[in-house]
Amino acid sequence: MKIPKVFVSYSHDSLDHKKWVLELATRLRQNGVDATLDQWDLTAGDDVPHFMESNLAKADYILMICTSKYVEKANAGSGGVGYEKMIITSSLMKSISESKIIPVIRQSGTTEVPTFLKSKLYINYSKDDDYEYASDELLRKIHDAPLFKKPEIGYKPFSPVAVGSKTPQHDTLMEVMRVMIQIFEHGQREFVVYSEVRSMIPGMSRTMIDVALDQAKSEKLISFTGVSEAIWITPLGKKYALDNKLV
Repeated sequence: MKIPKVFVSYSHDSLDHKKWVLELATRLRQNGVDATLDQWDLTAGDDVPHFMESNLAKADYILMICTSKYVEKANAGSGGVGYEKMIITSSLMKSISESKIIPVIRQSGTTEVPTFLKSKLYINYSKDDDYEYASDELLRKIHDAPLFKKPEIGYKPFSPVAVGSKTPQHDTLMEVMRVMIQIFEHGQREFVVYSEVRSMIPGMSRTMIDVALDQAKSEKLISFTGVSEAIWITPLGKKYALDNKLV
């Protein structure tokens, strides 16, 4: 598995701020991220602009630690000497994809970012009490491991019924049976669970599902026995599925 590379860009506002950035970069490395930081990757005599350009080009993500001073210098595109050249200016960013940039807010009472990043979502480290939450959010972003996964789109619960064709009740029964057969086909057990059926057809009310299940039971397509919430599809129910092309 590829280890993500992250370049940490920040301004040397104070010794306390440098220490905070060092601790954040250390936390990243301890959690599977190859973080690059001047405090351990630069020594006296090194070429600072070359260090910036080469590591920015190789990075999967760039963390911009946005203090008020950092934002001011980035907006001004200021150069300077020594560590102040570590500020990412507009001219340097022309060769860097903005999709790689993660703004990190470290301010008091404000959430300012450089002008060219105004449209980007940021991670807020301003409140020390939120440090763990913000770190989890940052690590999930870097490792592409979101807390919530977008669910698959289910099947629509209703189909139009032409005059003189199936009744709405029969149409609902068929939809519920189709969902149960789908769960059965893709599962590793001989029964389906009531809560699974409901989750697969969220647009159908619980009352309608219950009525359809009662109808299926009365027609001996399913049975309720054994495990709590378990719904067993009978041989007649499986034949119903084949006859109605639900499989």
